[in-house]
Amino acid sequence: MEYNGIINIYKEAGYTSHDVVAKLRGMLHQKKIGHTGTLDPDAEGVLPVCLGKATKLCGMLSDHEKEYEAVLLLGKDTDTQDAGGRVLEEKPVEVTEEEIRRCAASFEGEQLQIPPMYSARRVNGRRLYELAREGQVVERKPGKVHFYQVEVLSVELPRVRLHVRCSAGTYIRTLCHDMGEKLGCGGCMEYLVRTRVERFRLLDARKLSQVQMYADHGKAGMLVLPVDRMFEQYPAVHTGEMGDRLAHNGNPVPANMAGGLPDGPGNRVRLYDSRDSFVGIFSLEDDVYRPVKMFL
Repeated sequence: MEYNGIINIYKEAGYTSHDVVAKLRGMLHQKKIGHTGTLDPDAEGVLPVCLGKATKLCGMLSDHEKEYEAVLLLGKDTDTQDAGGRVLEEKPVEVTEEEIRRCAASFEGEQLQIPPMYSARRVNGRRLYELAREGQVVERKPGKVHFYQVEVLSVELPRVRLHVRCSAGTYIRTLCHDMGEKLGCGGCMEYLVRTRVERFRLLDARKLSQVQMYADHGKAGMLVLPVDRMFEQYPAVHTGEMGDRLAHNGNPVPANMAGGLPDGPGNRVRLYDSRDSFVGIFSLEDDVYRPVKMFL
């Protein structure tokens, strides 16, 4: 059986995102699987994984807002910007809680962030971490990121526990490093858990061992969110039998073959065929539904 949808995985420390995909392929006996954004091997938390036709959603989910809880370890700079890296410098931590809170708040809003050398970004066709392992340090262009919230949850020096809500493409390791720099004592990330990606939350995430248990009992489908549930903000329309062939082939469908005009604002709809199978996202233009993204 091939599954089509998204499964909310709790990635445990020690696994790469690629490891998770490889293990799920074995558990579900399915090749077409993709994850929605890399988590560092030592990090934990939410990793939505797309199955079957839902792999078309991977890029869309990667671009969504994310939330994290992290522990910033002050007084230590490392080459990887996390506590597992080689220590470059250590300094005494002589900052107050108020200074830390002001520093955290100063990062809220749009920022330019330089990706760390130990990251999967490419420069001249090569991954930065590959260059870093060869002892190279190359110039990296800063990228625009947005921190919607950088909240200090607790301070027990030299550790600071943070809650971060941010845009895609943000490195929490780099935030920890940059906060340490701004506070004048250096810093690195000691712990990271991703608590949310779009609608997928930590409380609902399943560990690989749990997925295996469901798969062993033939109930893995209970963990899979169907593709069309990702587009519930769009109204649903159904084609009549006369419109099925047009819809299935990805052709424009006249509105009068799909129940007329949709209720609600906007011009995008979830289009289903006459048998209630989800076809894809269509856009209404001049009384004709035109395909935007096909999933049938």
